[in-house]
Amino acid sequence: MLMVEVSGPAQASTYLGMNSLRLYGLVASGGVALLGAYVLLRRKPKTPEGIERERRAWLETTGRITDGTVIDVQELPVEKNHHAAIMLIYQYDVAGVSYECSQDVTYLRHWINLHSCRLGLHTSVKYDPQNPGNSLVVSENWMGLRQ
Repeated sequence: MLMVEVSGPAQASTYLGMNSLRLYGLVASGGVALLGAYVLLRRKPKTPEGIERERRAWLETTGRITDGTVIDVQELPVEKNHHAAIMLIYQYDVAGVSYECSQDVTYLRHWINLHSCRLGLHTSVKYDPQNPGNSLVVSENWMGLRQ
């Protein structure tokens, strides 16, 4: 039996060719795994309603309470890209600064009686101590309107 040993450039090119094929396979497999993980774990974009719900939930737990006054309740008509909205407009003071805000209560109207919300109605307002302009009067688990 005759054995021939190949050494030199021929052996080196065979060795490098085998490693590059393995490397390409490994890179392709890793890319597919990363793409699969991204598709499974990516977050869905939040809707404006979802963002507002999270804001209300956060203010329910961390907000401070102050006295306020309902100024008006307005119904905004349907426009091109917007639904009809019911806005509760209220005023409150924090650290000597007066704030006038509005809250869209369209999706919360089954928790409140909008006909009893009249001009001058006293209310409690929950606000963010770091940003007092961020406030609410009513949410899913908290009611500031005094009836």
